[in-house]
Amino acid sequence: MKLEYALIRDTSWQSQADWQTPDTPFMSFTFWQALADTGAIGDQAGWLPIYIMIHRMADGLTAKPESSDSNTDADIGNRDQTASIAQPVAVLPVFIKSHHSGEFVFDHAWAQAYARYGVEYYPRLVTSVPYTPITGQRLWLAEGESLNEDIVKTAMLGVDDIAQQVGASSWHGLFVAPELAEVANASMPTDIDIEHALAAQDEGVAPIVIDTPILERQGCQFLWQNKDLLQDEQPFADFEAFLKTLKAKKRKTIRAERRKVAQQDIKCQRKCGDDITDEDWKAFYHCYVMTYAVRGQQPYLTMAFFRALAEMMPEHLMLAQATDSNNEIIASSLFLYDTPDNENPTLYGRYWGALGEYDSLHFELCYYQGIEFAIEKGLVYFDPGTQGEHKLVRGFIPTTTHSLHRIYDPRFVPAIANFCSQDREHMARYRQQAFEALPFNADNMPI
Repeated sequence: MKLEYALIRDTSWQSQADWQTPDTPFMSFTFWQALADTGAIGDQAGWLPIYIMIHRMADGLTAKPESSDSNTDADIGNRDQTASIAQPVAVLPVFIKSHHSGEFVFDHAWAQAYARYGVEYYPRLVTSVPYTPITGQRLWLAEGESLNEDIVKTAMLGVDDIAQQVGASSWHGLFVAPELAEVANASMPTDIDIEHALAAQDEGVAPIVIDTPILERQGCQFLWQNKDLLQDEQPFADFEAFLKTLKAKKRKTIRAERRKVAQQDIKCQRKCGDDITDEDWKAFYHCYVMTYAVRGQQPYLTMAFFRALAEMMPEHLMLAQATDSNNEIIASSLFLYDTPDNENPTLYGRYWGALGEYDSLHFELCYYQGIEFAIEKGLVYFDPGTQGEHKLVRGFIPTTTHSLHRIYDPRFVPAIANFCSQDREHMARYRQQAFEALPFNADNMPI
């Protein structure tokens, strides 16, 4: 049965099927509800969501796509398209945006190129978890479904439809799971096809018409893994067992950093879920706001958002706190983590802040407390977030990230396709150099 799509503005589709549990807490309906309820997404935030419902049609019915004539952002998805849907298959979220905030994969140079030629780059479309540089699935799948080329192609038809209706320059799928990148590259033209077409044209061959391609960029983040290679890849017994896998100089550095925290009369503790009190949340948010205040910025997320997480998904929350000699909280780091039934349960470092400068405290609260917690809970991975060689020297392994892009003005496609190709090569070299700089001793180098 052929797949069709409908564009929907609200989340009524959530009740139309049984949905698979997502691979991270950040794609859970509760996390997205917290974003919506507290204004982190929506028109005022500049993250206007449209949901592409991919479905099989009821017998005897055909889809009636919306006309792009005189549609505004507010018109898209407002018509009732759900009556003829017999079997929901998947949903792809798409945001209409006029800025780049909260994305962590940057295309400012592309916007500048458009501006130099007097071409409007905004609005643009983005598929991501807002404010969250965590790799994961970007489609919600109904029970019994698996990602395939038909789903991805149909989703892209929906993306293209939205782009036409709002006049978007581009679409950007950020921190997508490797599986989605692989399926998209296999099912649609890529920058390689663009390169071949241009080469053929240079040789005098008649121009080849290529549909709008999917362009892939790759990045690098650093992931800690709970595998003791000296113990047949079993989880580490404790933090000291992890340290034994590092070169002597690196072990010495980490132990020295942890001593420096103690020498400042700073104590650290961890709390989970319902053990995190209202006073803890107030102290955390004070610290979190300071992270932005020192840069003259307002935080992306409100206290109401974190209270919503505490109420709706406490089983995924861990808060690490640092207190001074007066037992006052001076720094906090909030983590989310997968429940044990996840295939590869992971700890995610997300939100940090401190009320002052304290030697080595960031490393302790954001990395070492996370490693200890991952070992304690038997989690397989620890993803501390974006950026950083400072993670590399503390045993976090360079890992490839993927983003997918679609450019709708054909005049800009060759140059941006070439940029993506060269950027992937550059990032591959960087990841290899980072891998060679890992601090593990010879017997514990990851494969």
